[in-house]
Amino acid sequence: MDFRSYPDREALAMGLADELAGALKNCLLVHDHASFCVPGGSSPGDTFSILSGVDLDWKRVHVFLNDERWVPEGHARSNTTLLKTTLLTDKAERAVLVPMVNDADTPEDGIPALEQGFGPELPISVLLLGMGGDMHTASLFPGADRLEQAMSSNAPVLVPMRADGAGEPRVTLSRRVLAGAMETHVLIMGEEKRAVLEKARRLDPMEAPIAAFLKDATVHWAP
Repeated sequence: MDFRSYPDREALAMGLADELAGALKNCLLVHDHASFCVPGGSSPGDTFSILSGVDLDWKRVHVFLNDERWVPEGHARSNTTLLKTTLLTDKAERAVLVPMVNDADTPEDGIPALEQGFGPELPISVLLLGMGGDMHTASLFPGADRLEQAMSSNAPVLVPMRADGAGEPRVTLSRRVLAGAMETHVLIMGEEKRAVLEKARRLDPMEAPIAAFLKDATVHWAP
């Protein structure tokens, strides 16, 4: 694990955006397109705002979420909607969005159609993960109903997930897919998250799912 500490969150957003832009540019030099897998939530918002203004051949960048709540686009809890207002704006508006939710009633019903869109995107070119205070990442929650399946070496690409701390039913990329990324970055902020991350490094990934991705990751942190 490569741990990078920034003096403040503004410096983190700028440094991480620069790192991600460089990784995407390098990928586009040797591949037809770059797959860019990102977390939802508000934490990466400042990074995405900076990154969206970077000169890149964005039409060759395919963006998709680590996970998504099973709610329609436009819902207040929709990460897809949030992504469209943070990253997929300005120059990055030309990027291709790979959908992670559809109009099926449940994740189980919707996943078969969604999985077809992920075949051309794997392995992930550049992966950005976040982490919750319970050490979950994506929708790999400790104690979740299908965590064992999602963490297995033969897991499908997408797994439906329900957990006490998750709120709505969710769909998540599996450990196998996330761990196969060519380059992995983790974004955390605050002293509490740093302490949680250090604890996670010593635990089994079934207890601390983020631990499954730290060995080869670059972690970006600011107080």
